[in-house]
Amino acid sequence: MVVYNNSYVAPKSFILNGIPGLEKVHVWISLPLCTMYTISLVGNLGLVYLIHQEESLHRPMYFFLAMLFIIDLFTCTTTLPNSLCIFWFNLKEINFNACLVQMFFVHGFTGVESGVLMLMALDRYAAICYPLRYATILTNPIIAKAGLATFLRGVLLMIPFPFLVRRLPFCQSNIISHTYCDHMSVVKLSCASIKINVIYGLTVALLIGVFDICCISVSYTMILRAVVSLSSAEARQKAFSTCTAHISAIIITYVPAFFTFFTHRFGGHIIPPSLHIVVANLYLLLPPTLNPIVYGIKTKQIRDSFIKLVKGEKGASIQDN
Repeated sequence: MVVYNNSYVAPKSFILNGIPGLEKVHVWISLPLCTMYTISLVGNLGLVYLIHQEESLHRPMYFFLAMLFIIDLFTCTTTLPNSLCIFWFNLKEINFNACLVQMFFVHGFTGVESGVLMLMALDRYAAICYPLRYATILTNPIIAKAGLATFLRGVLLMIPFPFLVRRLPFCQSNIISHTYCDHMSVVKLSCASIKINVIYGLTVALLIGVFDICCISVSYTMILRAVVSLSSAEARQKAFSTCTAHISAIIITYVPAFFTFFTHRFGGHIIPPSLHIVVANLYLLLPPTLNPIVYGIKTKQIRDSFIKLVKGEKGASIQDN
Protein backbone atom coordinates (compact mmCIF):
# COMPACT_ATOMS: atom_id res chain seq x y z
CA MET A 1 0.00 0.00 0.00
CA VAL A 2 1.05 3.60 -0.70
CA VAL A 3 -0.13 6.30 1.73
CA TYR A 4 -0.46 10.01 0.89
CA ASN A 5 -1.03 12.66 3.61
CA ASN A 6 -2.16 9.96 6.04
CA SER A 7 -5.54 9.87 4.33
CA TYR A 8 -5.16 8.29 0.92
CA VAL A 9 -4.26 4.63 0.66
CA ALA A 10 -3.60 3.18 -2.78
CA PRO A 11 -2.74 -0.46 -3.45
CA LYS A 12 0.26 -1.08 -5.68
CA SER A 13 -1.78 -3.64 -7.58
CA PHE A 14 -5.06 -5.50 -7.71
CA ILE A 15 -5.69 -9.22 -8.05
CA LEU A 16 -8.22 -10.08 -10.77
CA ASN A 17 -9.72 -13.30 -9.48
CA GLY A 18 -11.47 -14.37 -12.67
CA ILE A 19 -14.89 -15.95 -12.28
CA PRO A 20 -15.49 -16.85 -8.60
CA GLY A 21 -16.73 -20.38 -8.03
CA LEU A 22 -15.64 -21.52 -11.50
CA GLU A 23 -11.86 -21.47 -11.03
CA LYS A 24 -11.55 -25.18 -11.83
CA VAL A 25 -13.09 -24.73 -15.26
CA HIS A 26 -11.33 -21.49 -16.20
CA VAL A 27 -9.42 -23.26 -18.98
CA TRP A 28 -12.62 -24.67 -20.47
CA ILE A 29 -14.36 -21.29 -20.23
CA SER A 30 -11.42 -19.70 -22.04
CA LEU A 31 -11.88 -21.89 -25.14
CA PRO A 32 -15.17 -20.40 -26.40
CA LEU A 33 -13.98 -16.92 -25.37
CA CYS A 34 -10.75 -17.36 -27.36
CA THR A 35 -12.73 -18.68 -30.34
CA MET A 36 -15.08 -15.69 -30.22
CA TYR A 37 -12.14 -13.30 -29.97
CA THR A 38 -10.50 -14.88 -33.02
CA ILE A 39 -13.75 -14.61 -34.97
CA SER A 40 -14.09 -10.96 -33.93
CA LEU A 41 -10.54 -10.15 -35.06
CA VAL A 42 -10.97 -11.80 -38.45
CA GLY A 43 -14.53 -10.55 -38.99
CA ASN A 44 -14.05 -6.93 -37.98
CA LEU A 45 -10.67 -6.47 -39.67
CA GLY A 46 -11.95 -8.24 -42.79
CA LEU A 47 -15.03 -6.04 -43.11
CA VAL A 48 -13.11 -2.82 -42.44
CA TYR A 49 -10.70 -3.85 -45.21
CA LEU A 50 -13.62 -4.70 -47.52
CA ILE A 51 -15.29 -1.31 -46.92
CA HIS A 52 -11.97 0.43 -47.53
CA GLN A 53 -11.28 -1.47 -50.76
CA GLU A 54 -14.72 -1.50 -52.39
CA GLU A 55 -15.73 1.86 -53.83
CA SER A 56 -19.39 0.74 -53.95
CA LEU A 57 -19.34 0.64 -50.13
CA HIS A 58 -18.10 4.23 -49.76
CA ARG A 59 -21.49 5.39 -48.52
CA PRO A 60 -22.68 6.78 -45.14
CA MET A 61 -24.16 3.50 -43.88
CA TYR A 62 -20.89 1.63 -44.45
CA PHE A 63 -18.72 4.41 -43.02
CA PHE A 64 -20.74 4.13 -39.80
CA LEU A 65 -20.37 0.36 -39.99
CA ALA A 66 -16.60 0.71 -40.28
CA MET A 67 -16.64 2.92 -37.15
CA LEU A 68 -18.65 0.24 -35.32
CA PHE A 69 -16.29 -2.56 -36.36
CA ILE A 70 -13.18 -0.60 -35.30
CA ILE A 71 -14.69 0.30 -31.91
CA ASP A 72 -15.81 -3.31 -31.37
CA LEU A 73 -12.28 -4.49 -32.11
CA PHE A 74 -10.74 -2.10 -29.59
CA THR A 75 -13.37 -2.93 -26.96
CA CYS A 76 -12.74 -6.67 -26.86
CA THR A 77 -8.95 -6.25 -27.21
CA THR A 78 -8.94 -4.03 -24.11
CA THR A 79 -10.02 -6.91 -21.86
CA LEU A 80 -9.87 -10.34 -23.46
CA PRO A 81 -6.08 -10.89 -23.77
CA ASN A 82 -5.81 -10.06 -20.06
CA SER A 83 -8.68 -12.43 -19.24
CA LEU A 84 -7.02 -15.24 -21.20
CA CYS A 85 -3.80 -14.69 -19.23
CA ILE A 86 -5.83 -15.20 -16.04
CA PHE A 87 -7.48 -18.38 -17.35
CA TRP A 88 -4.39 -19.94 -18.95
CA PHE A 89 -1.39 -18.77 -16.93
CA ASN A 90 -2.97 -17.67 -13.63
CA LEU A 91 -1.53 -14.16 -14.15
CA LYS A 92 -3.97 -12.33 -11.93
CA GLU A 93 -2.01 -9.32 -10.74
CA ILE A 94 -2.58 -5.95 -12.43
CA ASN A 95 -0.85 -2.69 -11.53
CA PHE A 96 -3.10 -0.05 -9.93
CA ASN A 97 -2.50 2.50 -12.70
CA ALA A 98 -2.88 -0.14 -15.40
CA CYS A 99 -6.22 -1.08 -13.84
CA LEU A 100 -7.39 2.55 -14.05
CA VAL A 101 -6.27 2.75 -17.69
CA GLN A 102 -8.13 -0.45 -18.56
CA MET A 103 -11.24 0.85 -16.76
CA PHE A 104 -11.10 4.09 -18.75
CA PHE A 105 -10.80 2.34 -22.11
CA VAL A 106 -13.48 -0.27 -21.36
CA HIS A 107 -16.08 2.33 -20.43
CA GLY A 108 -14.87 4.81 -23.05
CA PHE A 109 -15.12 2.37 -25.96
CA THR A 110 -18.51 1.05 -24.86
CA GLY A 111 -19.75 4.64 -24.63
CA VAL A 112 -18.50 5.37 -28.15
CA GLU A 113 -20.09 2.13 -29.42
CA SER A 114 -23.46 3.22 -28.07
CA GLY A 115 -23.07 6.56 -29.84
CA VAL A 116 -22.23 4.89 -33.15
CA LEU A 117 -25.35 2.72 -32.91
CA MET A 118 -27.35 5.91 -32.38
CA LEU A 119 -25.74 7.51 -35.45
CA MET A 120 -26.59 4.41 -37.49
CA ALA A 121 -30.24 4.74 -36.43
CA LEU A 122 -30.23 8.37 -37.59
CA ASP A 123 -28.64 7.22 -40.85
CA ARG A 124 -31.48 4.71 -41.43
CA TYR A 125 -34.01 7.44 -40.57
CA ALA A 126 -32.52 9.80 -43.17
CA ALA A 127 -32.26 7.04 -45.80
CA ILE A 128 -35.88 5.87 -45.44
CA CYS A 129 -37.71 9.10 -44.58
CA TYR A 130 -35.72 11.44 -46.87
CA PRO A 131 -34.36 9.22 -49.67
CA LEU A 132 -34.03 12.04 -52.24
CA ARG A 133 -32.08 14.26 -49.84
CA TYR A 134 -30.09 11.44 -48.21
CA ALA A 135 -26.85 12.15 -50.09
CA THR A 136 -26.99 15.86 -49.26
CA ILE A 137 -27.91 15.34 -45.59
CA LEU A 138 -25.12 12.86 -44.79
CA THR A 139 -22.09 14.20 -46.60
CA ASN A 140 -18.58 12.99 -45.77
CA PRO A 141 -17.78 16.10 -43.63
CA ILE A 142 -21.01 15.61 -41.67
CA ILE A 143 -20.19 11.92 -41.10
CA ALA A 144 -16.66 12.81 -39.94
CA LYS A 145 -17.94 15.50 -37.54
CA ALA A 146 -20.64 13.18 -36.14
CA GLY A 147 -18.09 10.41 -35.59
CA LEU A 148 -15.64 12.81 -33.92
CA ALA A 149 -18.37 14.25 -31.66
CA THR A 150 -19.44 10.74 -30.63
CA PHE A 151 -15.84 9.77 -29.89
CA LEU A 152 -15.18 12.92 -27.84
CA ARG A 153 -18.41 12.49 -25.86
CA GLY A 154 -17.46 8.93 -24.92
CA VAL A 155 -13.89 9.86 -23.99
CA LEU A 156 -14.56 13.12 -22.13
CA LEU A 157 -17.36 11.70 -19.99
CA MET A 158 -15.11 8.78 -18.95
CA ILE A 159 -12.05 10.86 -17.98
CA PRO A 160 -13.35 11.56 -14.42
CA PHE A 161 -13.72 7.84 -13.61
CA PRO A 162 -10.00 7.10 -12.97
CA PHE A 163 -9.65 10.28 -10.88
CA LEU A 164 -12.75 9.46 -8.83
CA VAL A 165 -11.30 6.01 -8.12
CA ARG A 166 -7.82 7.35 -7.39
CA ARG A 167 -9.12 9.60 -4.59
CA LEU A 168 -10.62 6.60 -2.72
CA PRO A 169 -8.76 4.84 0.11
CA PHE A 170 -8.35 1.07 -0.33
CA CYS A 171 -7.61 -0.30 3.11
CA GLN A 172 -9.33 -3.67 2.74
CA SER A 173 -8.85 -6.47 0.22
CA ASN A 174 -7.25 -5.80 -3.17
CA ILE A 175 -8.92 -8.85 -4.77
CA ILE A 176 -11.37 -8.00 -7.56
CA SER A 177 -13.87 -10.76 -8.33
CA HIS A 178 -13.79 -10.09 -12.05
CA THR A 179 -11.75 -10.72 -15.19
CA TYR A 180 -11.12 -7.03 -15.88
CA CYS A 181 -11.19 -3.69 -14.04
CA ASP A 182 -14.80 -2.61 -14.09
CA HIS A 183 -15.59 0.68 -12.32
CA MET A 184 -18.11 -0.66 -9.81
CA SER A 185 -16.09 -3.80 -9.08
CA VAL A 186 -13.09 -1.66 -8.16
CA VAL A 187 -14.83 1.01 -6.07
CA LYS A 188 -16.66 -1.61 -3.99
CA LEU A 189 -13.25 -2.49 -2.51
CA SER A 190 -12.91 0.98 -1.01
CA CYS A 191 -13.38 1.54 2.72
CA ALA A 192 -14.83 5.04 2.14
CA SER A 193 -18.12 6.29 0.76
CA ILE A 194 -18.53 5.67 -2.97
CA LYS A 195 -21.65 7.82 -3.29
CA ILE A 196 -19.99 10.29 -5.68
CA ASN A 197 -18.80 7.44 -7.91
CA VAL A 198 -22.28 5.90 -8.01
CA ILE A 199 -23.96 9.23 -8.76
CA TYR A 200 -21.49 10.07 -11.53
CA GLY A 201 -21.86 6.56 -12.99
CA LEU A 202 -25.63 6.97 -13.12
CA THR A 203 -25.23 10.43 -14.68
CA VAL A 204 -23.00 9.07 -17.43
CA ALA A 205 -25.44 6.21 -18.03
CA LEU A 206 -28.22 8.78 -18.50
CA LEU A 207 -26.13 11.05 -20.74
CA ILE A 208 -24.99 8.20 -22.97
CA GLY A 209 -27.17 5.10 -22.68
CA VAL A 210 -30.59 6.66 -22.07
CA PHE A 211 -29.99 9.53 -24.52
CA ASP A 212 -28.86 7.15 -27.27
CA ILE A 213 -31.75 4.75 -26.70
CA CYS A 214 -34.22 7.65 -26.82
CA CYS A 215 -32.73 8.82 -30.14
CA ILE A 216 -32.84 5.27 -31.52
CA SER A 217 -36.44 4.82 -30.37
CA VAL A 218 -37.57 8.12 -31.92
CA SER A 219 -35.74 7.29 -35.17
CA TYR A 220 -37.39 3.89 -35.49
CA THR A 221 -40.80 5.31 -34.58
CA MET A 222 -40.47 7.74 -37.48
CA ILE A 223 -39.14 4.97 -39.72
CA LEU A 224 -42.09 2.73 -38.83
CA ARG A 225 -44.56 5.51 -39.63
CA ALA A 226 -42.86 6.15 -42.99
CA VAL A 227 -42.71 2.46 -43.93
CA VAL A 228 -46.33 1.74 -42.97
CA SER A 229 -47.47 4.63 -45.18
CA LEU A 230 -45.85 3.03 -48.26
CA SER A 231 -48.43 1.63 -50.66
CA SER A 232 -46.33 -1.26 -52.01
CA ALA A 233 -45.78 -4.35 -49.86
CA GLU A 234 -42.50 -4.97 -51.68
CA ALA A 235 -41.30 -1.45 -50.84
CA ARG A 236 -42.25 -1.94 -47.19
CA GLN A 237 -40.36 -5.23 -47.03
CA LYS A 238 -37.29 -3.70 -48.68
CA ALA A 239 -37.31 -0.77 -46.23
CA PHE A 240 -37.65 -3.05 -43.22
CA SER A 241 -34.88 -5.34 -44.49
CA THR A 242 -32.37 -2.47 -44.44
CA CYS A 243 -32.97 -2.10 -40.67
CA THR A 244 -32.92 -5.73 -39.50
CA ALA A 245 -29.14 -5.95 -39.13
CA HIS A 246 -29.03 -2.71 -37.14
CA ILE A 247 -31.87 -3.82 -34.86
CA SER A 248 -29.98 -7.08 -34.26
CA ALA A 249 -26.84 -5.11 -33.35
CA ILE A 250 -28.85 -2.98 -30.90
CA ILE A 251 -30.26 -6.08 -29.17
CA ILE A 252 -26.83 -7.78 -29.06
CA THR A 253 -25.27 -4.69 -27.48
CA TYR A 254 -27.88 -3.32 -25.10
CA VAL A 255 -29.40 -6.48 -23.56
CA PRO A 256 -26.18 -7.70 -21.85
CA ALA A 257 -25.22 -4.06 -21.14
CA PHE A 258 -28.42 -3.39 -19.20
CA PHE A 259 -28.14 -6.75 -17.40
CA THR A 260 -24.61 -5.87 -16.27
CA PHE A 261 -25.53 -2.31 -15.29
CA PHE A 262 -28.58 -3.19 -13.19
CA THR A 263 -27.14 -6.29 -11.50
CA HIS A 264 -24.11 -4.25 -10.36
CA ARG A 265 -26.34 -1.71 -8.66
CA PHE A 266 -29.55 -3.50 -7.72
CA GLY A 267 -29.17 -7.27 -8.12
CA GLY A 268 -25.95 -8.06 -6.29
CA HIS A 269 -27.71 -10.27 -3.72
CA ILE A 270 -29.99 -11.99 -6.25
CA ILE A 271 -27.78 -12.77 -9.25
CA PRO A 272 -24.87 -15.21 -8.66
CA PRO A 273 -21.51 -13.44 -9.07
CA SER A 274 -20.34 -16.04 -11.59
CA LEU A 275 -23.36 -15.39 -13.85
CA HIS A 276 -22.87 -11.64 -13.59
CA ILE A 277 -19.19 -11.86 -14.59
CA VAL A 278 -19.88 -14.26 -17.48
CA VAL A 279 -22.52 -11.86 -18.85
CA ALA A 280 -20.15 -8.90 -18.31
CA ASN A 281 -17.57 -10.66 -20.49
CA LEU A 282 -20.18 -11.50 -23.13
CA TYR A 283 -21.30 -7.87 -23.05
CA LEU A 284 -17.85 -6.88 -24.37
CA LEU A 285 -17.36 -9.91 -26.64
CA LEU A 286 -20.75 -10.66 -28.23
CA PRO A 287 -21.07 -7.46 -30.32
CA PRO A 288 -17.55 -7.75 -31.86
CA THR A 289 -18.19 -11.43 -32.63
CA LEU A 290 -21.74 -11.27 -33.95
CA ASN A 291 -21.93 -7.87 -35.65
CA PRO A 292 -19.68 -8.83 -38.61
CA ILE A 293 -21.62 -12.09 -39.02
CA VAL A 294 -25.02 -10.38 -38.84
CA TYR A 295 -24.07 -7.62 -41.29
CA GLY A 296 -22.26 -10.07 -43.57
CA ILE A 297 -25.37 -12.25 -43.82
CA LYS A 298 -28.08 -9.58 -43.81
CA THR A 299 -26.49 -6.95 -46.06
CA LYS A 300 -26.58 -7.85 -49.76
CA GLN A 301 -24.08 -5.16 -50.78
CA ILE A 302 -21.48 -6.54 -48.36
CA ARG A 303 -22.05 -10.11 -49.60
CA ASP A 304 -21.77 -9.02 -53.24
CA SER A 305 -18.65 -6.95 -52.56
CA PHE A 306 -17.02 -9.86 -50.72
CA ILE A 307 -17.73 -12.25 -53.61
CA LYS A 308 -16.46 -9.68 -56.10
CA LEU A 309 -13.26 -9.16 -54.08
CA VAL A 310 -12.62 -12.91 -53.76
CA LYS A 311 -13.24 -13.52 -57.47
CA GLY A 312 -11.00 -10.58 -58.37
CA GLU A 313 -8.13 -11.93 -56.26
CA LYS A 314 -8.59 -15.42 -57.72
CA GLY A 315 -8.58 -13.99 -61.23
CA ALA A 316 -5.41 -12.02 -60.54
CA SER A 317 -3.78 -15.12 -59.06
CA ILE A 318 -4.61 -17.20 -62.16
CA GLN A 319 -3.21 -14.50 -64.47
CA ASP A 320 0.03 -14.36 -62.48
CA ASN A 321 0.45 -18.12 -62.85
